[in-house]
Amino acid sequence: MSMPGTRRRSRVERGLAVTNSNRSLDEELIARHNATRLAALQDDYGALSRTLERRGIAIDAIKGKAARLELALPSWGTGIGGTRFARFPVLGEPTCFDEKLEDCAVIQQLCRITPRVSPHFPWDKISDPRATRERAQQLGLGFDAVNSNTFQDQAEQKQSYRFGSLTHTSAAVRDQAVAHNIECIQLGRALGSKALTVWIGDGTNFPGQQQLGDSLDRYLGSARLIYAALPEDWRMFIEHKLYEPAFYSTVISDWGTSILTAKELGPKAKCLVDLGHHAPSVNIEQIVARLHAFGKLGGFHFNDSKYGDDDLDSGSINPHQLFLVFNELVIAEQDRRAEFDPAYMIDQSHNITDPVESLLSSAEAICVAFVKALMVDRALLSDYQGANDVLMAFRTLRDAYGLDARPIVAMARFEAGGAIDPIAAFRESGWRASQASTRKATGRAAGIV
Repeated sequence: MSMPGTRRRSRVERGLAVTNSNRSLDEELIARHNATRLAALQDDYGALSRTLERRGIAIDAIKGKAARLELALPSWGTGIGGTRFARFPVLGEPTCFDEKLEDCAVIQQLCRITPRVSPHFPWDKISDPRATRERAQQLGLGFDAVNSNTFQDQAEQKQSYRFGSLTHTSAAVRDQAVAHNIECIQLGRALGSKALTVWIGDGTNFPGQQQLGDSLDRYLGSARLIYAALPEDWRMFIEHKLYEPAFYSTVISDWGTSILTAKELGPKAKCLVDLGHHAPSVNIEQIVARLHAFGKLGGFHFNDSKYGDDDLDSGSINPHQLFLVFNELVIAEQDRRAEFDPAYMIDQSHNITDPVESLLSSAEAICVAFVKALMVDRALLSDYQGANDVLMAFRTLRDAYGLDARPIVAMARFEAGGAIDPIAAFRESGWRASQASTRKATGRAAGIV
């Protein structure tokens, strides 16, 4: 959501501007952008409405649900990421947390479904949480889950995480990692967050390096201390990853370990599914169904993966899988066999694209997948499933996937005050060039190999 701003403008590139009071885009920019595209959108929306009407599906109801979808933005995703080989900075990328919030505000203003930011400590240096929260509110933003970092050593810390953090053989190291997570909770409370995401890189690179059972026991001991520090209305998200940085064994490596750990800790502990943290060909949508069935589905980190990588742009590699994940989420919300309140966040690294553009593209891809799942004819699908008509059940899903959901997403965005084509509007605004004139340049990195 954009906040009211002055009409004083600094002309850049095509003459579209940035307000001075909250450093978000001028609303006139979006209005002019939409004026040239509205007729075409109305035509596309009308055509899709008639297609859905023939199937007995009300397009406006779907549009309303699309408008209510909320995704959190990763603070770290607003800057250029890197690989093991190099980092290629762009002019105007953020260099501090306040500038990250400014970019997040622009994304939210254009797409209208990313109202909160997920900070990562200590990457995000916050000296005055109250002032930071007020600044975010001025920009039309709130805060989502806070993320701890015990997979890197920081300059000021006394103990090293070289051989682990929450599972380290040294009690002093474990205590330090626990204390950091509790500090993250305290910062999150001041910011208005309601959840802590815990991902650790702990594991081994060689057989025999550690007793695998003992490592999990030490994790549970540390996690119980963190869990005990949670406020009553908070949740603790346990994030698993198959491998990396550990390459022989990872302590929290899969959804089975994650759900068992969550059940050991208590009702506020939930499982977080990162779409890029699985072995190749794993049926992620089935994991979603299982976690929901046992009341432990906490949320998602949306991204994509091709090989052993993760954190590619959402929907860029396998949009059909993203659709199937949302198909299970739509079912889960409808059947109510367990509590359904998942947290949705984008978690990506951008090395060769503009981060704002990639986040806008991913937000749209996620919403498109959600809308496609909403367009499934559930009654027809249920009939085919009950009759064991395999092919027609499959085709019912595939028919919904084959529909172009973008008119619904764009119309919901337009009616909420966003841009019909967010990336085009962002480029027209000259935002990146305007920030390049005021923000410090970031450095290059040579990579680690």
